[in-house]
Amino acid sequence: MEAIFASRPGASRGRLFEESVSTFRSCFQRDRDRIIHCSAFRRLKHKTQVFVEHEGDYFRTRLTHSIEVAQVARTIAGVLGLNQELTEAVALAHDLGHTPFGHTGEDALDDLMAPYGGFDHNAQAVKIATDLERHYADFDGLNLTWETLEGIAKHNGPVTGELPYALADYNARHDLELHTYASAEAQVAALADDIAYNNHDLHDGLRAELFSTDEIAELPILRDCFAAVDQKYPGLNYYRRRHEALRRFFGILVDDVMAVARHNLADLDPHTAQDIRDAGRPMVRFSDGLWQDLKVIRKFLFTRMYRAPSVVVVRKDVTMKIKALFPLFMERTDLLPKQWRKDVAEVRDETALARIVCDYIAGMTDRFALQQYDDLIGSS
Repeated sequence: MEAIFASRPGASRGRLFEESVSTFRSCFQRDRDRIIHCSAFRRLKHKTQVFVEHEGDYFRTRLTHSIEVAQVARTIAGVLGLNQELTEAVALAHDLGHTPFGHTGEDALDDLMAPYGGFDHNAQAVKIATDLERHYADFDGLNLTWETLEGIAKHNGPVTGELPYALADYNARHDLELHTYASAEAQVAALADDIAYNNHDLHDGLRAELFSTDEIAELPILRDCFAAVDQKYPGLNYYRRRHEALRRFFGILVDDVMAVARHNLADLDPHTAQDIRDAGRPMVRFSDGLWQDLKVIRKFLFTRMYRAPSVVVVRKDVTMKIKALFPLFMERTDLLPKQWRKDVAEVRDETALARIVCDYIAGMTDRFALQQYDDLIGSS
C-alpha cells in the first residue's frame, strides 16, 4: 500500500508535450519502459563503471550497475510505501549521461568543454531524455513526466548556482524547480546508487586483485560482517566466505537507509509528495555513524582501486584518446555520421559546434571510442 506522501501517477504534472493516456500503464511505468528501450540505455552495456569494457567480462558496466541500482531502489521504495515505478525509472536513467570510460571520460570532456560551458553527466542525462533520443514522430527526446525528469536532474539534491547549460536549456522550457529537493522516490534512487557501487566496487576490486580479502576484512562494517560469517561458517571456502561477508555488508547499508528514512518521514509527517520536496533536508540518507564508516571504505577504494597504478595507466591512455578525437571532429565535421552533420549545418558559432561534438563523443561506448581513435588517428 502506497503512503500518502508517495508520488501518484494521477497527480503527475504531466509531460512537456501532451500525449494520450495509456489504457494499461501508468505514466511512470511508461517512463520506465521508454528508458529501457532507448538507445542510450542499451549503450550502457559497453560503458565503463571502473574498468574499461574490454578488460574483462566479469566486471560491472554502467548497464549492470543501473540494473542493480534499480533493484535496490525498488526494494526500498516498496518498504517505504513509495511509488516503485517512478523510483525504478529514475534509477534506470540516472547514468544515461555518462561518457565512455566512466568518470575519466567525463573529466576529459569537462576539460575540453571548459570554453563552451563545461560538461556534467547529470545534465547530459536530461539532455538525452529531452533532446538527443530522436525516434518519436511528435517530439525529440523521450517526453518523460515532470517527476521523472526532476528525479534525474536533482536526485543528488537541489541544483544551485550556475546551471550546466544542458540542464538550463531544458529548465527554461519546463521548470523542474531545481532549488528544492526531489521526491522521496528520487532520493531513494540516489541512495540505491551509493549502496550498489560501494558494494560492487569491492567485488570488482577483489576480482581484479587490486586488494585482498584480508585487507577489506579490516575495514569498518566489513570487519563485523566477516566475523559473523566466520562464526556461522567456520572453515568456509575463500570465495564463498567473502561473498557471504559482502552480502551482509550490502544488507546493512539497505537496512540503515530504510531505518533512517522511516525516522525522518515520521518526524516530518508529510501528507503529500510536495511536502518532501519542501522539507529543506533529505528524507532518505545514511545514518551519521554509518556514513562515517563508509567514508573510510570510500577512501580505501579511491586509493587502492580508482587510483591503482594499473587503473591510472588506462585512465591516461583513454584521456589522451578522447582529447585527440574532440579537436579532430571539431576540424573535420565530415567525419561525423550523417544525422549529426545535419545539426552541424545549422550551427552559427564555435560553441554550438563544440556542444554537438561533445554530445557525439559522450554517447560513444568504450569500444566505439577506441575503434574511432584507431581508425581515424591510430599511431599518427
